Amino acid sequence: MLFVNIYLYAKISMTEYLSENPLLLLILVISLGYMAGNIKIKGTGLGTAAVLFVGLLFGAMNENFSVPDIIFEIGIVFFVYTVGIKSGPAFFESFSKNGWRDIIFIFLMLLVSAAITVAIYYVMDYDKATVVGIYSGSSTNTTALASVIDLINMRGGNHKGDIQSLVVGYTFSYPMGVLGVMIAIKIMEKFLKIDYQSEKKILRKDYPIDEDLTSRAIEITNPEISKMQIRDIIKEHNWNIVFGRIDSKIHGTVLSNYDLTLHTGDTIIVVGTHEELDQVESVLGVEAINSLTYDRKEFDIVRIFVSNADVVGKELSSLNITEKFQAVITRIRRGDVEMLAKPDTILELGDRIRFVARRKDIKGIQQIFGDSYYAASKIDLFSFGIGIAMGLLLGLIEFHLPGGLVFKLGFAGGPLVVGLILGAMRRTGPIVWSLPYGSNVTLNQLGLSFLLAVIGIKSGHTLIESLSDGAWVGIFLTGTFLSIISAMLSLWVGYKLIQIPYSLLLGFVANQPAILEFANDITKNRVPSIGYSFMFPIALIMKILFAQLLYLMLT
Repeated sequence: MLFVNIYLYAKISMTEYLSENPLLLLILVISLGYMAGNIKIKGTGLGTAAVLFVGLLFGAMNENFSVPDIIFEIGIVFFVYTVGIKSGPAFFESFSKNGWRDIIFIFLMLLVSAAITVAIYYVMDYDKATVVGIYSGSSTNTTALASVIDLINMRGGNHKGDIQSLVVGYTFSYPMGVLGVMIAIKIMEKFLKIDYQSEKKILRKDYPIDEDLTSRAIEITNPEISKMQIRDIIKEHNWNIVFGRIDSKIHGTVLSNYDLTLHTGDTIIVVGTHEELDQVESVLGVEAINSLTYDRKEFDIVRIFVSNADVVGKELSSLNITEKFQAVITRIRRGDVEMLAKPDTILELGDRIRFVARRKDIKGIQQIFGDSYYAASKIDLFSFGIGIAMGLLLGLIEFHLPGGLVFKLGFAGGPLVVGLILGAMRRTGPIVWSLPYGSNVTLNQLGLSFLLAVIGIKSGHTLIESLSDGAWVGIFLTGTFLSIISAMLSLWVGYKLIQIPYSLLLGFVANQPAILEFANDITKNRVPSIGYSFMFPIALIMKILFAQLLYLMLT
């Protein structure tokens, strides 16, 4: 009995303490949620989304638990702005490549999902807030959920019940928003008879499918190549490679340039994918026995960080490195992705450059790029703050829609749109808009954790009520139906009618990182990731718009 009393006293004391210390409550929810998100079952986990479920658990423990609303607002602004900054370049580059095709498809894909949601509302006995929550959960779109909560708060009045219904609908439909899309992908894969290997060969021309770069020393034995300039060789064969050092019979060990002429017996270092290097070797000659790879007598191989703001947002060719130094930049690592250094490659803060150069030129090259990990990790608070301020101002503008509806982008849409534009611009004069890769990831995760924790804590008590009356079963089944049917229709329309490659389509329907990882695994290439990077910002804006319109129009 004594131990029971001690336990009850400790429990009451803890809940009272957390009620009086919202900051401690917030940090505890985020840390436990992060730990839970790292637990994987058959390779799949909830990731940062687990913070929502831990928040719901704490909210269910005590309905007096609360966190200031400003935490939610900071969270959503940080999250969407960093998404926009990161996705802006890929968004506009993909648009210039495929025009309106992909945007029209994404719009149709989300329109179908919204139309099914409207049908569910009129057929099923759900209030509009629950239906909008199901729509957001089945598409695993936390930002759409947050935008509707933001809309409700801006409208004023006592709408606590609507917010709680939104979160309940979202929570119970979210799991099948992930698993349902995976099921749809496998069903349509069989139905459409997809051959990923055949698609890979076709897509290789337009998309960087392989990312595992390596180098190889090749001896020139083909007499037809002898006395040809490197410029003409690359142009004739359209290789996606970079030439490095050359052991020339005439000039000795030199660095490659487009005007250099190759001769039989020369040995050249080539950087590219394994498959690309096999093609190069079959044309040029044979793999060299005495490799130059480890020979650093005259030239050294160095990796440096891009931390100098003066070079950020500029193309490599504009820096005229080869005219100032005997150096060749071969690779650039951005985050977890390693890419070939091309003349039109645009530099970003935090990029790690790999180059070959004369030893006496290394310090000069380091000065140009900065090579400071500390500087490459810092955030320019001026550009960051101005960018978010412009986004918040855009979010306050009212858009009047037919039927007397008034729509605002709000905290979710305004910073996202501005982030996309500034991310694509990269810089305006001396102002660098882009963020270092690591800083962007950190702010993104922090913002998402903030908004998920607040939503969960505020809605946990309502969740318990839904469990007790059995309402969750219908919501779960409805979310399953919406998720699977929407994904199957989208895949069929995209592949059959719009004729988008299936591998790329998987990135379009992968509305959650776990789905993207699943798509990359079954295709064995990076094309789904390319589709995802293009889809994500567009879908985020459209889902915000559709979710708010559904809430405003359903009566």
